[in-house]
Amino acid sequence: MKIIIQRVKKAQVSIEGQIQGKINQGLLLLVGVGPEDQEEDLDYAVRKLVNMRIFSNAEGKMNLSVKDIEGEILSISQFTLFADTKKGNRPAFTGVAKPGMASDFYDAFNQKLAQEVPVQTGIFGADMQVELVNNGPVTIILDTKKR
Repeated sequence: MKIIIQRVKKAQVSIEGQIQGKINQGLLLLVGVGPEDQEEDLDYAVRKLVNMRIFSNAEGKMNLSVKDIEGEILSISQFTLFADTKKGNRPAFTGVAKPGMASDFYDAFNQKLAQEVPVQTGIFGADMQVELVNNGPVTIILDTKKR
């Protein structure tokens, strides 16, 4: 899995002009599922995300997690994180998980996350418009294969 983590003051995702998911302070996740991803990748990602201390404490030090601040997560599927840009000018997407596997994996990921913190989502495979107010900005890349 490759996940772009953005600390946000608020974020929302819309589909065809209708708000699908909306959060206040928390994390916006852009989630890509790879063809080799397994249950252990999912568990690792959830554990890291809910406990990652990237929110400021009273002294201004990044020492609080999304769980600590009682924040929320907006999770958006993002297969383009696995784009291959080595050849030519058009990205290739041959290294992404097959849609059925990726959709099931993404759903399982969101269900596990929701056991820890409130989660809103987009719709897998939909054309989505994402709006956010970045906080910091703080943007972190989590790759479950690099641990």
